[in-house]
Amino acid sequence: MREWQGKRYWLVGASEGLGAALAHLMSRSGAEVIVSARSKDKLDTLVAELPGKALAQVVDVSDRASVEAAAAVIGDVDGVVFLAGVYWPMKSQDWDASRSEAMADINFTGAIRVIGAVMPMMQARGSGHLVITGSLSGFRGLPGAIGYAASKAGTMALAESMYADLRGTGIDVQLANPGFIKTRLTEKNDFNMPFIMEPDAAAREMFDLMNSDRFKKSFPRVFSWVFRASQFMPDWMYYRLFA
Repeated sequence: MREWQGKRYWLVGASEGLGAALAHLMSRSGAEVIVSARSKDKLDTLVAELPGKALAQVVDVSDRASVEAAAAVIGDVDGVVFLAGVYWPMKSQDWDASRSEAMADINFTGAIRVIGAVMPMMQARGSGHLVITGSLSGFRGLPGAIGYAASKAGTMALAESMYADLRGTGIDVQLANPGFIKTRLTEKNDFNMPFIMEPDAAAREMFDLMNSDRFKKSFPRVFSWVFRASQFMPDWMYYRLFA
C-alpha cells in the first residue's frame, strides 16, 4: 500500500469523469491534489467538493508553453497522473484532419509534454510516481477508431519504454488501461459498449493499481481478456472478428 498522507499529486485532465472521481479518492486518502484541465469553472467546482487540500491549475496540454508554465506554478510534486483525452468516433472513410490531429496532440503528445515538464525534478530528487492512462483500444487497431486507438497505443508504448528505463531509479511508472467509461466522450458512440463502467468504479480500479507495485492494469478484467487475446490472433482471424 502506497503512503498518501501529505503527498502532492498533479492530476492532469481531472475536471470531470474518471479524473474527478480519482481526485476524490486520493483526497480522501490524505493526498494533496492539484487538478488541471482547460475549464477553470469545472476545476474550481471540483476543488470546492474535495475533502482535503486541493488546488486548481488551468492547463492546455496541447500547448507546451502552457504545460511548462503550469508546472512552474505547481512546483515540486510526488506524482503525476495523466488522464487528459479527447475522442470522436471516426472511420477512415470519414477522416477529419483537425479532430484526428487533436486526438494525437492531446492524448499522446500531451502526455509527453507533461512528463517532460516534471521529469527533471523527479530525476534530481531520485523519486517520483508517474501514472499514464492508456486504453483497451490501444492493444490493436480497431474499426472506427482513427486517431483515438493510435493515440492510446502511443501512450501505452510510452509508458512501457519509461518503465523499462526507470526500473530501480526510484521513479515508479504505471499504466492503466480502462475499457468503456460512462462520460461525455462515450456518449458520442452509437454502438453497444460492453462492460461500460461508471467513473467511480473505474477510479477504484485505477487507485487499486496505484496502491500496488504492479506496472499495469487493464480493466474490466473479463473484457480486457478479449483485447489481450487479440494480440495473439493471426491477421485473418483478427480482422474477420473485429473489423
